[in-house]
Amino acid sequence: MRSADVGSRARAVVMGILSAVAATTLALVVHPEPALGAVSIHLLAVVAAAALGGTWAGLSSSVVGFLLLNYFFTAPRHTFRVASAEDVIALVTFLIVAVIVGSLLARAIGERARAIRSEREARVLSLFTAELLSGERLQAVLADLAESLLEALRLVRCRIVVDGADGGFEVVRERPGSDPGPPTTFPLVVGEEELGILAVSRAASAGPVERDDLRLLEAAARQIAVALERERLDTQVAGARLEVERNRARAALFSSVTHDLRTPLASIKAGVSSLLQEGVALDDERRRELLRTVLEETDRLNRLVGNLLDIAKVRSGALVPAKEPTGLDEVVESVLHRMGPQLAGVRVRTLLREVPDVPVDPVQIDQVLTNLLENAIRHSPPGGEVLISVAPWRNTVQIRVADQGPGIPREDRERVFEPFVRGDAGEGSGSGLGLAIARAIVLAHGGRIWLEGAPGGGTAAVFELPVADAEPVAQEPS
Repeated sequence: MRSADVGSRARAVVMGILSAVAATTLALVVHPEPALGAVSIHLLAVVAAAALGGTWAGLSSSVVGFLLLNYFFTAPRHTFRVASAEDVIALVTFLIVAVIVGSLLARAIGERARAIRSEREARVLSLFTAELLSGERLQAVLADLAESLLEALRLVRCRIVVDGADGGFEVVRERPGSDPGPPTTFPLVVGEEELGILAVSRAASAGPVERDDLRLLEAAARQIAVALERERLDTQVAGARLEVERNRARAALFSSVTHDLRTPLASIKAGVSSLLQEGVALDDERRRELLRTVLEETDRLNRLVGNLLDIAKVRSGALVPAKEPTGLDEVVESVLHRMGPQLAGVRVRTLLREVPDVPVDPVQIDQVLTNLLENAIRHSPPGGEVLISVAPWRNTVQIRVADQGPGIPREDRERVFEPFVRGDAGEGSGSGLGLAIARAIVLAHGGRIWLEGAPGGGTAAVFELPVADAEPVAQEPS
């Protein structure tokens, strides 16, 4: 038996004895002669002792009251002998009634106290569970739990220490100005692994934690351990899911790059092999056609390698524009002049309004326009119109490149800015890097870029550049 339980019972017995002595003293003062009133006063003393001290206090008050009634109020007085059978029956009846009343009252009060404690335990643990399910940060949830335990159990200090590979963390709640006694510690255990500890302290003058409170603290420690294990498993699942996505992205990237590199190489090899083939007579026109194919595929391969290098610069943070005041209408005219042969299959219309010079890197903005025009040409029908407009808009200059192609669904307009995502899967589709590079350059200039539907059908690529020098916009992780 625990020493705390022995001490508690000893205090209850002393309380019962003192209540019986006090009842006897009061009965002697009020009823100096033997009377029924003395029995009533002793019954009240038994009820009071049972209510305040529990079963042991009620029993000790009943027994001591029985002896004192016999000694002071039963003839012959001041002896423990009983002269008449009626007095024996009365004393025994008092003892039986007192024991029954004291026991029932103590049990009822104990049941009520246990019900209150159970309701308190359920409230604390249900609040903890509800906060866990709400998705709130675990450290904040544990801080709320520590505060709840502090209030519910009249503690002066509650400390939760969580171990972890990343150093873990500690939550401490305490009453200011308190003098905590020695802590009672509960390990946070899942299986055979200890994840931390829960340590609580009562006031130094209040003694150790009561046995009924220990049950709540043990349940709280188990709940904390389960929550820690759940968070660790969630982290592992999230990491595994992220790794699967990374592997899928790497596989898609490898497949896309491999296809894009092999296609022009295959065309170059076929053209060169035809030119070097012995015994086959090629006229001048056929030879020039094969050489043109080799040149076009070589340019295509060079553009792809250049795009891969540009994406590598974006990923490494090396894409820093060398800004200088530039007229965007001049950049547009330069790009149109250079891309004349590629634009031969479409009609190009320009709307160039007067705009101020903008601090940009002209080479990089040239590349943005080139990539957007290449997309517009690729998706335009033969003879279709490509509209290029430059106009002021609030504190920016807005450039728009619109085509009359099949268009891009609204739900895919953001996704096509990701590297290696194509707007179509046809043989003539690009590498899937043009829009990604264009967005990276525009963001590096502090602007923004998006796709929207064109009025006559098709897609319009729009980007805005600030008139005043601006900080770059953070690049989205790819």
